[in-house]
Amino acid sequence: MPTKPMTVTQYLAALPKDRRDELKKLRQVVRANLHPGYKEGMQYGMPGWFVPHSVYPAGYHCDPAQPLPFAGMASQKNHMSLYLCGLYYSEEEMERIRTAWKKTGRRLDMGKSCIRFKTIDDLPLDLIGKLVKRMTVKRHVALYEQARAEAGRKSAERKKAKKKTTGRAAATRKKAPTKKTTTTKKRRVAKR
Repeated sequence: MPTKPMTVTQYLAALPKDRRDELKKLRQVVRANLHPGYKEGMQYGMPGWFVPHSVYPAGYHCDPAQPLPFAGMASQKNHMSLYLCGLYYSEEEMERIRTAWKKTGRRLDMGKSCIRFKTIDDLPLDLIGKLVKRMTVKRHVALYEQARAEAGRKSAERKKAKKKTTGRAAATRKKAPTKKTTTTKKRRVAKR
């Protein structure tokens, strides 16, 4: 059974040459535009860049033992992926990506949490560099905390709305039960 790579270098070395070369180019673009304060390493089984606990002690809400992710890249079965977590926290940032990407003339294959690509030529690397450069650590943390606060507020609103509908449903259930006939009663009557 193969072992999981523990470093970015090991991860890249384990890839087929074509994928390795593509992700190395992407890594160079990210590293060249990354603000100080981010750290590179393995996170969630892939190379990534994150805000270390020394800068943001709370860590990632899904797993506080993990540092706050900013970006990541991975080689999947049918494509490669670029994860730009810091940009997904804001609908305004998402729209900025879509608009800027459209201007490049390239097709944007974007999932809920990643940009998928087959080759490095599918990515407008200058745009990727600009997107990374726009996101300072301070801005990334602020957008993350804002998104978490909004998610908490929406969750509370959903719970409140659910309690209201549950109360109405319970009032409806308090009506007198309807009389039910069993199939055995019907059979007895039919035999007479």
